[in-house]
Amino acid sequence: MSVLAAIAVLALLIFVHELGHFMAARLQGIHANRFSLGFGPILWKYQGPETEYAIRAIPLGGFVGFPDDEPDSKYPPNDPNLLRNRPIIDRAIVISAGVIANLIFAYFLLVAQVATVGVQDVKYQPGVLVPQVASEVSSVAAKAGIKAGDIVVAVNGQPLGASKEAMPSLMEAIQSHANQPLQLTIQRQTEKINLQVVPQPGTDGKGRIGVQLAPNGKVERQRINNIFEAFSLGAAEFQKIVGLTIQGFGQLIGNFSKTAEQVAGPVAIVAIGANIAKSNAANLFQFGALISINLAIINILPLPALDGGQLAFLLIEGLRGKPLPTKIQDGVMQTGLMLLLGLGIFLIIRDTANLFVR
Repeated sequence: MSVLAAIAVLALLIFVHELGHFMAARLQGIHANRFSLGFGPILWKYQGPETEYAIRAIPLGGFVGFPDDEPDSKYPPNDPNLLRNRPIIDRAIVISAGVIANLIFAYFLLVAQVATVGVQDVKYQPGVLVPQVASEVSSVAAKAGIKAGDIVVAVNGQPLGASKEAMPSLMEAIQSHANQPLQLTIQRQTEKINLQVVPQPGTDGKGRIGVQLAPNGKVERQRINNIFEAFSLGAAEFQKIVGLTIQGFGQLIGNFSKTAEQVAGPVAIVAIGANIAKSNAANLFQFGALISINLAIINILPLPALDGGQLAFLLIEGLRGKPLPTKIQDGVMQTGLMLLLGLGIFLIIRDTANLFVR
């Protein structure tokens, strides 16, 4: 059930994105003859008065189709309601509407979370929790005697206080001490143990000891006083997630070789969502908002086959006073689509393999 919940969240976000394009076209009277979730062979379809609605086999997105260049189109080439015959601003609204829909939907998901389950508040306790230790023979932590459930309360004699800064402080100490000994004070149930670890350098030169870290504290939720507070707190959370997401994309672009392995495909995203649904279904609101914001930012990038790529073509058209030749646009978009599908398939295979390895 948790896997189905995560898949349902992803499907809903894709639907919202495509619905944004579709409604922006329809509300302007622009013809749209296809509304599809997924790519490739059709699994199910319904033919409406003007639009074919379909679910397709490859779940890597979706699209809204327009009859502009179809040879059997029932509309004459000079029809003013064909997308290509509309002013640049009208077309820009249609193209950007999917991104806008995802951002608006993410905000209301966060408002709904605040209104229904309250505001998350962490009551921090001293130290940093070690929920998992790598089992490999080469794991520095395992060799040193660190066990899952331990709490690191001090590093090199410096206490790790009861705050959100405790975990970043420990991570910084480990990463900056590659091949240098670190003295850790461990709280294990009722006893304190002093251990020494020597972090080993990773591919980026930063120290690693083979553990997962988590804040040491208890998550509590506080109820809000009124609906207006929900909108205010939802906006604050939305702003924070957007900022962190943009920062993450900046790090990915600026240091791609070292951060590319962190890119997650649909399988990994579903696995993360399933774990969230299993542990606390209320957090699916925030999971959905995070993915929706990521979907919006990815789509606005000026890359072929994405909304940002089409907006780039419109910008070029506005500067030139006429569009680029159709052959060039089609070639770029088709190449981009093939690369996008190839990347999606690669991520699915890699993430599926990683699931079995674990």
